Amino acid sequence: MILPPLALFSTAAPEVFRLLAAVERRYNGAATLQMRFEQQYRGGGQPSRSESGVLFLKKPGRMRWEYRHPEGKLFVTDGKHAWFYSPATNQVEKSLLRATDDLRAPLAFLMGRLDFQRDFREFLLIDDRIQAKPRSAKSPYREVEFSAGPAGELRQVTVAGMDGGLMSFRFSEERLGGAVSEELFRFVVPAGAELVVRE
Repeated sequence: MILPPLALFSTAAPEVFRLLAAVERRYNGAATLQMRFEQQYRGGGQPSRSESGVLFLKKPGRMRWEYRHPEGKLFVTDGKHAWFYSPATNQVEKSLLRATDDLRAPLAFLMGRLDFQRDFREFLLIDDRIQAKPRSAKSPYREVEFSAGPAGELRQVTVAGMDGGLMSFRFSEERLGGAVSEELFRFVVPAGAELVVRE
């Protein structure tokens, strides 16, 4: 995903920031979030793949990507660590949340106090999508693209990794607020699975 060099930032800025403000208002007021996702990955030297499931978030710092296809795959953050389990390899990867290079990690911005201008820079409006770059030089991704509805509801997020890979998420059936069990964010290594620690 390469940004057009002549994108008119000055004329796009008012609409960009109106939409970003709507997203911030929507998600900063909710302590929990649940929605379905469809995930596509392509590039980065790996075969393309499509997956889907349910995403749960709870502030502060907890996130659970529960895959229904492929069944059993799981990505969980507990506020400090990120855990990724793949039943295909029967392996669990554990890393510090702030150090993970997983392309699901940028969605962690929804788990805290959402502030796009604090976390991102160089906002551009391309059609109905907002592209931005992370402020942190240590980020595992080089660009994020957001698409949101008029009420600020996220419809799609695409993350461009440093390796050239693109991971795109489409969201539906969003539920803001409501009870989300703390147990969803307590990861237990499955019996017999290999644990790989990357801290």
